[in-house]
Amino acid sequence: MAHSYLDKNQFEFKKDLLYKSPMLTNPSCPSSLATNACCGTCDKHNLPDEITHLLVFRDLSPESYELISQQCSTVSFGHGQSIFLQDDPADYVYVIRSGWIKLYRETIDGLEAIIDILTRGHVFGDTSIFNENIYQYGAQAVEQTSAFRLPLSLFQTLLEQDPKFSLNLMNTMARYRREQDKEVEHRALQNASQRIACFLLRLLPAAHHAGTYTIHIPYDKLLLAGRLGMKPETLSRGLARLKDDLDIIVKGGSVTIPDIKALMEYACSACTHTFPCDDMK
Repeated sequence: MAHSYLDKNQFEFKKDLLYKSPMLTNPSCPSSLATNACCGTCDKHNLPDEITHLLVFRDLSPESYELISQQCSTVSFGHGQSIFLQDDPADYVYVIRSGWIKLYRETIDGLEAIIDILTRGHVFGDTSIFNENIYQYGAQAVEQTSAFRLPLSLFQTLLEQDPKFSLNLMNTMARYRREQDKEVEHRALQNASQRIACFLLRLLPAAHHAGTYTIHIPYDKLLLAGRLGMKPETLSRGLARLKDDLDIIVKGGSVTIPDIKALMEYACSACTHTFPCDDMK
């Protein structure tokens, strides 16, 4: 995904500033780099693509884009840093710029259930707007992570003022539901290696549905196994089978897929959907 805060040269010159200023009022506004205050003239074209390409923010009014520009900030989280806990009051929604985030729930006994692990371009914390402004899960960085941060109050304002945002948010919730339904289907129909293959496919950029591609994943088998609903030893066997069947290469946190179409056929042969899935479009 391309960045579009400033022109290309300005962005490269100011990149370190962006990463070292977690409380920056508006990273899409040139004046905020120097003054920590938005100039108030920002619009869609000044917002980063990671924001405007998201379904929930597509085709909004100019006034809505200006509000987003004024209130969007950047934050960074270190490896293992907690972002919020389950049942905490919800203040912000986050859009991941880089890194990985774990979403989880805990039982009274301290057992942890991994809800999801998310990477660049994913949103989290947004469902709290329908849960009395309470986070329904905890969030933790599983590696160094950078994210855009938007006040939950901004979402509430946009819901009241921009019908397109309301429709987009409904479509986003419907997409979540379709993804959950598919997860249930996969656990019933796919074997371990097919579920791993599907997980890898969903990490591919939109432009890479053929050829070879290398994916970065967190090097934590316990974390990945929990996300896929299997034991670590089952994950290891599934990866070994993918190596044998499709010649994928696993080195640390990198997985190289030599033939994406072959991986698609492998995963989707035991699925009622075709790739890319509806919830990815």
